[in-house]
Amino acid sequence: MTLTPTRELMRSAATGGTGIGAFNVIHLETAEALVAAAEQAALPVILQISQNCASYHGGLRPIAEATLAIARAAAVPVAVHLDHAEDEALACLAVDLGFGSVMYDGAHLDYDENVASTARVVAYAHARGVYVEAELGTIGGKGGAHAPGVRTDPHEAVAFVRATNVDALAVAVGSSHAMTSRVAALDLELIARLHAAVAVPLVLHGSSGVSDEQIVGAISAGMTKINVSTHLNGFFTAAIRDYLGANPTVVDSRKYVAAGRAALTGEAARMLRLFSLSPAIDLQKP
Repeated sequence: MTLTPTRELMRSAATGGTGIGAFNVIHLETAEALVAAAEQAALPVILQISQNCASYHGGLRPIAEATLAIARAAAVPVAVHLDHAEDEALACLAVDLGFGSVMYDGAHLDYDENVASTARVVAYAHARGVYVEAELGTIGGKGGAHAPGVRTDPHEAVAFVRATNVDALAVAVGSSHAMTSRVAALDLELIARLHAAVAVPLVLHGSSGVSDEQIVGAISAGMTKINVSTHLNGFFTAAIRDYLGANPTVVDSRKYVAAGRAALTGEAARMLRLFSLSPAIDLQKP
């Protein structure tokens, strides 16, 4: 297979009425685990590198080039995406490095500024064949507590998509970033209204705090791209804790990191299968 444009994976999922997993890369081992999960599940995956991740690695290029190399060697379709870039220059750099898509996050700006800055990123990316995701509404969790009252307005969403020409829209429907318990209550009726109103695929951020049942309901209501990071990080970290507890004298970091990588692979593969099932799935059946 090899590196695949995000546009192709999104179009296929949206047409089929299924979801596609978009999982965050934290370091090399995460990228390896996520591709292994996609190969295990025989399903495509979107690897996401956030602005925070780029900062951690001293800039976008090192982690980007490693992730792109892993994607190119994959046996299943893998796209590489820039997640939550609040810096227009960073989004343009990702385009130049060969990312299949970028998410420009202007949600912290007022509406008119968000439209103007997003439109600039879209113009740069589209001239080079790259897919663009944007965000409208405030998805909680980045700087505070879960904020279930914040929502994306469908009429504003339609106007925003028309004004910016974005390819996908992240919407605030009740999820929150960085949740470690899966208790968020999504507004499925609002998702259905947004899906009916907006001509581009919808993206669910903060999915780590959303139960399997709620995610399946969101996909059935019209959600396409399902972003997960914190939930998978929890599996990685728990496996390392367990390994170190059982092997207190180990000094070779590859041994315990490998345990984390394996745990992340298994859960990511399970989630990819869940997202790809028919929206009519009965979760009570074995």
